[in-house]
Amino acid sequence: MPTPRRLCLFALAVLAAGAAAQEDGERSREWRGEVGVGAEYDTNVSVDEVDVTSGEADSAWLVDFELGVTQPLGKQTDLNLNYDFSQATYERFSRVDRQTHILGADIGTDLGKANTGVSAYYINSRLDGEPFLEYLRLSPSLSGFLAKKWFARGAYVFSERTIEDRADRDATTHSGEADLYYFHRGLRSYFNIGYRYRDEDATAARFDFRSHGLKLRYIRRFDLFERQAKVELAWRFEARRYLSPTPSIGEDREDDRARWKLDLEVPLTRRLAIQTYASYGNYESNLPRADFTQTIVGARLSYGW
Repeated sequence: MPTPRRLCLFALAVLAAGAAAQEDGERSREWRGEVGVGAEYDTNVSVDEVDVTSGEADSAWLVDFELGVTQPLGKQTDLNLNYDFSQATYERFSRVDRQTHILGADIGTDLGKANTGVSAYYINSRLDGEPFLEYLRLSPSLSGFLAKKWFARGAYVFSERTIEDRADRDATTHSGEADLYYFHRGLRSYFNIGYRYRDEDATAARFDFRSHGLKLRYIRRFDLFERQAKVELAWRFEARRYLSPTPSIGEDREDDRARWKLDLEVPLTRRLAIQTYASYGNYESNLPRADFTQTIVGARLSYGW
């Protein structure tokens, strides 16, 4: 019987194979890309996947690149393929310099009153040039308008994670997601509220957990210097409850993770834009090394086509 990992890779390959499909007679293939450079300051450099925090601040240079294509597969169906690359290089903490590659594919069909889709993603991340993380994600979804200004989306997500030299943290996850959007002024001003339930099964029982997550977002586009800028204010919260005692504290671990983020994007020309952002995270846990706060501020210059 195929393993979940093979199923994810098979789904990604099947979706990607659609790129060779014949173009729809009325719609043509569309390419897109973006390259960005920037810098950020982090008050507490950390590696969340392995509960490592330095307690110290550092700054990093950022480079990223994205290439994507949308391929029509008929009048109501589109295939999207994406490749993303990002690199964060720290001034002092070079051992957590991070390079990430993401391959993604999703296929969506407009059924009139509803939209269906399936997405598959493969992520490979390296720390200080060495293998660190592999992540596979497969997600079917259903979405559509409930009323003129109300839009809803629901999805199931299966994921599988492998961490180099830390097999006890390898895990499979089953999640359910629901999002509700209210378009106050179309895409110029809208709200998003979301909920996620997550059940993670790790190799070592002490890392198994279930969680409930909430998010609130407000997005506003406005005219600035004859161009349309965008601001986003977001709050995310996750309550994790681990299912087995953690030996170092002698009890079941409990985490409450809250994060606020403010993001401003201002176009400089038709293709050039500058983005500034600031975030604050308050991570409360009865495991001392997972109990910390973190502030990140940064800026990024991007060129898209």
